[in-house]
Amino acid sequence: MDVSYLIALFSRPETYLSLVTLLFLEVVLGVDNIIFIAILAAKLPKEQQPKARLYGLSIAILGRLGMLAGIAWLTKLTTPLFHLGPLAPSGRDLILLGGGLFLIYKSAQEIYEKVESKEESELRVKGESFAAIVGQIIIIDMVFSLDSIITAVGLVNELAIMFAAVILSLFLMLAASAGIAAMLDRHPSLKILGLSFLLMIGTLLTAEAFHYEIPRGYIYCSLGFSLLVQWFNIMIHENQEKKKLQEKT
Repeated sequence: MDVSYLIALFSRPETYLSLVTLLFLEVVLGVDNIIFIAILAAKLPKEQQPKARLYGLSIAILGRLGMLAGIAWLTKLTTPLFHLGPLAPSGRDLILLGGGLFLIYKSAQEIYEKVESKEESELRVKGESFAAIVGQIIIIDMVFSLDSIITAVGLVNELAIMFAAVILSLFLMLAASAGIAAMLDRHPSLKILGLSFLLMIGTLLTAEAFHYEIPRGYIYCSLGFSLLVQWFNIMIHENQEKKKLQEKT
């Protein structure tokens, strides 16, 4: 792929239409990914959190680019590997199953830590190393990116456009994860809501591994409604606190 080809490719208006479409797809499908990354990184000391998000996402993006470069291998992921009675799992199914179970386990574990005694929870958090958190970010990002990459291969024929969309999505996810992490830190109740959402996503991925398709629109609409209700609760609580402060003064 020479420079003259890239110049010609990115001088066409339809190239940018495809790029924006793919970038939008990456952002929409990456919402659950961003929430999980923010929650994971929050277990580290504040000074290490931006570094963990940067390292984890950067290494995962390199993995995405490698998957795109091996398009022939990627398309074979939908081919059944073996037959087990009525089941004929493919490589994609096994990845989704592993990722779904991992997400269910991690989300349930995080929720449990939030409701158990503070001392025990703090000991568990201290046991999480920087490398372990980065590793978990990489694993879950690769699982979440699988469907978006397969969709990208089906939507666009130009590898350069796919590469550009994936790289741009890295910067968007880094910016969004920092903002979401700050919001979760200010409002811990949103963290429980996010973990419950991730628990649903893990169930969805597990169901997809067995070819039970659940429209993601239902999941995202329920999340949006829950966030709206929670936001109203936060606004009411903040207004009550302001009134208390005014009464005291």
